[in-house]
Amino acid sequence: MSYERPSVKRLHAYTPGEQPQGGRIIKLNTNENPYPPAPEVLAELGNIDPHALRRYPSPMADEFRRVAARLHGVNPENIIATNGGDELLRLALTCFVEPGEAIGVTRPSYSLYPVLAAIHGASVFEVPRPDDWSLPGNFAAELNRQKVPLGLVVNPHAPSGRLSSVDELAAIANEFKGVLLIDEAYVDFVDPSLNHSTLPLLNQFDNLLILRTLSKGYSLAGLRFGYGIGHADLIAGLHKVRDSYNQDVISQALAVASLTAQQYARQSWQKVRDERARLAAALSQRGMSAPDSEANFLLVDVPGAGQAEVLYQALKQQGILVRWFDQPRLRDKLRISVGSDAENDALLQGVDQFLQAL
Repeated sequence: MSYERPSVKRLHAYTPGEQPQGGRIIKLNTNENPYPPAPEVLAELGNIDPHALRRYPSPMADEFRRVAARLHGVNPENIIATNGGDELLRLALTCFVEPGEAIGVTRPSYSLYPVLAAIHGASVFEVPRPDDWSLPGNFAAELNRQKVPLGLVVNPHAPSGRLSSVDELAAIANEFKGVLLIDEAYVDFVDPSLNHSTLPLLNQFDNLLILRTLSKGYSLAGLRFGYGIGHADLIAGLHKVRDSYNQDVISQALAVASLTAQQYARQSWQKVRDERARLAAALSQRGMSAPDSEANFLLVDVPGAGQAEVLYQALKQQGILVRWFDQPRLRDKLRISVGSDAENDALLQGVDQFLQAL
């Protein structure tokens, strides 16, 4: 007998990238940072007082909020700490969307969005992205027409890596009548010469919520620490629906250490950018182009009907994991995370073996 709610029984759960245990595997499938966390983080881990573990942590992650607020030029009241960026998404649904309403997204987008919506009893209204993966010009108007209370835009876009400008996002926030959540999981990898920052928009719009995470740029995917930045009223609402003590003592201490190690983090981001450019150029030489990416991954076209899946399987046989999506517009592509120079070299060797066997 099944005791699940009917909606849960019908639910297609989120499918994460493969996480192999042990073995010599090159993981280029889940957009993890190929470089280790900052030395300050590892030092802080060794300094954790064991006696602190018997007491509850700061319920609001106050020290982290102060550090994050100082880094971003806002007040602590504008920050909420969450269990990864994914918890912020769930909190936003709980806070701003009634069951039976819809969230608004572009298509394609982060595949967790519809799963969280279904769990909440909400539907998903999708606006297709054009062939160049840019933001649809009618996004806000379509969401308003459907009376959508929450719109989600991942920027840089997943899975293409396309970056939408601050002006484009400001126009959506200005027109949209609901809450606009900008998912900036990959924003640390944006070329600094672009001077891209959505933070000034917080002074203009009270319906804007920005998602940040330590999983990608700060090499702490295993820690599960994210945070939101937004108008104080939005953040206060999110705190109402947040789990009590949602971030433990260890996570809070390491998150503070990570944000304060900015010099190390920025060096890591630059290494990823350099490897991203090298990998894109090398794959293009092999006939596999990718749109310009400002994330830590590339969405690579694989010529030939069905060849993307074949290459995915061939690389997997060599111990190299990349991501293939069995979805419209993506079946002829692979999403490849930018690895270290040695990992990227191994990937290119694997691609060469595949091409030589054709």
